Amino acid sequence: MKNLLLIVFFISINSLQAQNSAIKRLDGSTISTDSLTATIENLMGKADVKGLAVAIFNAKKPVYMKTLGFSNVETKKKLELQTNLYGASLSKAVFAVLVMKLVEEGLISLDKPLQDYLPKPIYEYDFKVWHEDFRELKSYPEYKKITARMCLDHTSGLPNWRWFESDEKLKIKFEPGTRYSYSGEGLTYLQVVLEKITGKTLEEMAQEKIFKPLKMTNSSYRWQEKFEKDYAYGYDENGKMQEKDKDNAPRGAGTLETTIEDYSKFITAILNKKILNAKSYKEMFGPQIRIRSKNQFGPGALEDGNWNDKTELSYGLGWGLVKTPYGYGAFKEGQGSGFQNYSIVFSDKGIGMLIMSNSYKTGAIMKYLLETGIKDTYTPWEWDQYIPYDKK
Repeated sequence: MKNLLLIVFFISINSLQAQNSAIKRLDGSTISTDSLTATIENLMGKADVKGLAVAIFNAKKPVYMKTLGFSNVETKKKLELQTNLYGASLSKAVFAVLVMKLVEEGLISLDKPLQDYLPKPIYEYDFKVWHEDFRELKSYPEYKKITARMCLDHTSGLPNWRWFESDEKLKIKFEPGTRYSYSGEGLTYLQVVLEKITGKTLEEMAQEKIFKPLKMTNSSYRWQEKFEKDYAYGYDENGKMQEKDKDNAPRGAGTLETTIEDYSKFITAILNKKILNAKSYKEMFGPQIRIRSKNQFGPGALEDGNWNDKTELSYGLGWGLVKTPYGYGAFKEGQGSGFQNYSIVFSDKGIGMLIMSNSYKTGAIMKYLLETGIKDTYTPWEWDQYIPYDKK
């Protein structure tokens, strides 16, 4: 069945660009590939987006995959289907599937405190890279309550990243398990514990459990020499090229390097419920914590209200969730170093959309891309602060 899925995937990819077929959207309407491409090009021009890769899924498989613009504006190098793109926090969705696979295998439990898996306190271990340094947690004994579930649904109490704190120190900001607060540090803590339990690196586990089974040959949590032949530079909100970061230590929270083709294989597997069993998908895409904050980041993250009650905005395990007439939509964003990414899947409908861009300004057309491509009017664009270019 796995081989059949991959054959169907590649046949679909090879035929996508040649056909002006109709794309089915959530509300039952359709749009031709030519019309969609023309709309995307128009939006890119209005928002000055440098490069954009888009994939749309119908009946649980890709039916549209297109790259537009440049991977390097200065040299006029075009963005291609095989161009390496920085995945940013799309990394977390892959990591969540990896963790759930390890849960299935009995290596770890979602609800056992992570510290209980270790023979000594996490802050007593030697470290080689900064994200393995947990010495500051010695002053926060409540860290011992943190579980894998809390890390995956962002209720660990750890900050997003320690360097965003005024004193740049790691700390517990609230009682673990009581509130949603996006945390890369939380997922990194889970990663480090898993590495100690298994004796394997994140990259080894991801290649074994995710990338190789799905034939994601151009995906990695660390920079690979083979990526040198074709990779995209990121461009910030002012259109300035960003330096390409190639020496990051692998982190499940944010160092994924991939392509639109490769990540589409991952989305295809999600829609077809591959890699994991049905129970794991139900757990991963089941609401764990309601989100009532005005925004995901910034001052609005501390301001609670009813802004997203209509969709019952919540978090599952590694994915955000919105309740819609078409079933839950599971989404994951990713941004950094000039890159702006977004994915959403509606499993009950077999429909999804993947947007990957090397331009920060893509956030200004995210709402319109989703509405045009699949009639997704449920993505919490205001919460995500994807303010449209014509509403600023």
